[in-house]
Amino acid sequence: MELKLIDLHFQGHELSIGSYLLEDAGSLALIETGPYSTVQSLLDGIAAAGFRPEDVKQVFLTHIHLDHAGAAWYFARLGAQIYVHPAGQKHLVDPSRLYNSAKMIYQDKMDALWGAMNEIDPARVTSVAQGEKIPFGNSFITAWHTPGHAVHHIAWQCGKELFTGDVAGVKVGEFPVVPPCPPPDINIEDWLDSIELMRKLPVDTLRLTHFGAVHDIENHFDILSEKLKTWSACMKPFADQGVPQEDVVPQFMEFTKNDLLEGGATPEIIAVYELANPSWMGVAGLMRYWQKKAKSDGAAH
Repeated sequence: MELKLIDLHFQGHELSIGSYLLEDAGSLALIETGPYSTVQSLLDGIAAAGFRPEDVKQVFLTHIHLDHAGAAWYFARLGAQIYVHPAGQKHLVDPSRLYNSAKMIYQDKMDALWGAMNEIDPARVTSVAQGEKIPFGNSFITAWHTPGHAVHHIAWQCGKELFTGDVAGVKVGEFPVVPPCPPPDINIEDWLDSIELMRKLPVDTLRLTHFGAVHDIENHFDILSEKLKTWSACMKPFADQGVPQEDVVPQFMEFTKNDLLEGGATPEIIAVYELANPSWMGVAGLMRYWQKKAKSDGAAH
């Protein structure tokens, strides 16, 4: 199998969002498409590898967030089959709810950030079960349902490679890994379980969408697990006390910035992290997690 990481140059920055082009025995696949706003960078990368966009016959999405799946419709219209978690299928067939939800957050920045997200013919979308193996070239790609970052998350295994979307965190180069925690369905317990599932897989490389390869898997997961627990615990008192999110964001941004600075990151690298994993979204996601948990615990009693 041949593998190429294509930098999508999101918002003009390198190392923020990547798409993986896989070729095996004449078969061509993408893992992640990125948003439609970066589709030209993706097409340029496919061309540089010696292929045409219509040569891509399979697209594997880790989840349906716009920075991962926003351009899937484009490849479906060229004839590709799109593989996704069962909970994400309906949002690709009719993306209006997904798009409108994002528009409430990003408002007039939607086009510049994400571009169009159009519907996909249902015949072009395949939902994939836990552990299901999809034929690809002379081998197959296996779906591992890995909720925590999103209920509709899949880590895709191809041989010794595991394409982890967001469930293995955001990590730029040798700088620290951080957990992306956007609303609406962050679940810390599920995420920690997904990390343990991934630890047990017979792989030697993690391929992050944000951004690139990780080889020291055990250490990576150790750090990610501890940060998930630490960030979650830090946010609980604010959620319990009903502190407005806008009052928490500056403190959390300073907290995460200092973590990256201690890990050797430059201001330029921190800006890339903020593109891939905005701090304010971490506040929203984690506070919502604790609020939902409090309601659930209250209902149980």
